Amino acid sequence: MEALATGLGGSDYKSVESFFLKLERLLALRTYIGGFELSDWDTKAWTITRTNKVAHAIVRKGDFKNVARWFGYIEAVYPEIQVDVKAAQDHEKEKRAAASRAGASYNIGLKDTENGVVTRLPPEPSGYLHIGHAKAAFLDDYFAHDAFKGKLIVRFDDTNPTKEKQEPEDDYFQQLYDISEQMIRDGNAYIDDTDPDTSKEYRRNRLPNPRRNRSPEESVAIHHCIRAKMLFDSLNGTMRDPAIYRFPNFQDNKPQPHHRTGWTWNIYPTYDYVCPVIDSLEGYCWFQDALRLRRVHLWEYARLCFIRTFLSKRKLTKIVESGKVARWDDPRMPTIRGILRRGLTVPALRGFMLKQGPSRSLVVMDWTILWSMKKAIDPVTPRHTAVEKNNIVIANIVGGPETPYTEEKPKYPKNPAVGTKSVTFSSTILIDQADAASFTLGEEITLMAWGNAIVRKIEKAPDGTVTGIQLELYLDGDFRKTEKKITWLSAGGSDLINVELWDFDYLLTKDNLGKDDSLDDYLNPATAVMAEALCDANMVSVKENGIIQLERKGYFWVDKATGQGREGKAVLFKTPAGGKD
Repeated sequence: MEALATGLGGSDYKSVESFFLKLERLLALRTYIGGFELSDWDTKAWTITRTNKVAHAIVRKGDFKNVARWFGYIEAVYPEIQVDVKAAQDHEKEKRAAASRAGASYNIGLKDTENGVVTRLPPEPSGYLHIGHAKAAFLDDYFAHDAFKGKLIVRFDDTNPTKEKQEPEDDYFQQLYDISEQMIRDGNAYIDDTDPDTSKEYRRNRLPNPRRNRSPEESVAIHHCIRAKMLFDSLNGTMRDPAIYRFPNFQDNKPQPHHRTGWTWNIYPTYDYVCPVIDSLEGYCWFQDALRLRRVHLWEYARLCFIRTFLSKRKLTKIVESGKVARWDDPRMPTIRGILRRGLTVPALRGFMLKQGPSRSLVVMDWTILWSMKKAIDPVTPRHTAVEKNNIVIANIVGGPETPYTEEKPKYPKNPAVGTKSVTFSSTILIDQADAASFTLGEEITLMAWGNAIVRKIEKAPDGTVTGIQLELYLDGDFRKTEKKITWLSAGGSDLINVELWDFDYLLTKDNLGKDDSLDDYLNPATAVMAEALCDANMVSVKENGIIQLERKGYFWVDKATGQGREGKAVLFKTPAGGKD
């Protein structure tokens, strides 16, 4: 059955034609392939032929009369067989639709995909994943689970105990070392216990290291630096017997145990050795050839770059350790945790990355394009109201209620499914200083969720700051004709919630750092602004790690719910506005 699938399911015309020739002879005196009635062989062969464009074209050409007779007979007598064909075709359509939705070309000609695809993501446990890693992660996931039936393997590189912290790490140390010993026995590696300077001199001058001639038995007995026996005189320095196991460069020459394995190992595998070996164990080429392992197919795509952003782990570590940001998940950081903490959703991030596709063209993106992907949250995001406390303005309402009262209003008028909230009405309300400063006497404005009002009095301090306002309700007014729609909160009748509204800026003042640019010269001196505000009483039930919209102020990530922040305040991080996607 496997040979049948391989023969008919191929994309090479000559190979498929050759298989049909065998099938033509088999069907010379037969109605079915597998006996005297429809068998699994017939069902499988017919389905593959119908869904493979190459095979179907050969049958329609009519050169193989017995095959054509068999194909037409099965199609006419057994219409139910086409259910499998439709399922296969629907699957192909969905793959193409997914690629189309992604907005990028995924036709990169991957080989050997007939039996599924295994992709590998190799993050280092010494640092948090950043926005650049997200592209690799989502593309690996797309090819493994959406484009093909397969799996994604996440493997952590922890071969440098001087840098790694207690993080998820892989468990291949023993297997890697066993394979290196086998390489020595096969004559493909040797132990190099010469001092580092002497070893460097041999490699620099393209001379053979005397340790190359050690017997495998002698080498295996010595636990020291292991080198691949490659081309000592190669013009490419990296190919001159590279190390595949080495001693770590300990700080101050003080050995340190590994965070997981302790003192079990005193030599560690190099990255270039680990990757191809584990790639093949789980599912470029010199190590795989030497070990007679199947070559892993590689597709290199461009890394992702954003303006006013750096992704170097060294530079990111520097600003964390210097206190420029609070920690690795600070919302100003380009780490996955950082941008999620600023309000981007995982589906939006995935959609953005799939739109970029596996292109090899290097482009520098504007962050506004990424943030525009958040529009999917709009229909399900509850609306709340906040008024900034700085120079807050009290407005007296002529014609307002004598005593405060509450009404239930939708959290989002366009989507009742989001739920309802309580809105308090009274004759005294609070509004933002910026709104009050924009009013003119006699102007008709709209108080959102209430109705229109006319500005009857404006009181100001000597410096021009508005200190009080009198509004007269005019509920017969048409909100469509007013220029200003104002958010407000009742000064009485409900317990308003104290919140901190945080807004963040880029870490850099320059779009792209040049090769010779110093990071310190272009660090933004002011990247965070906080405003204290009052929010409607419904905020008390809002949980952390969610998204809300403060009307006329934008989307906010609830970093700390009511009672959890400083002095019991809720802490909200503003989500950046996006451009057109």
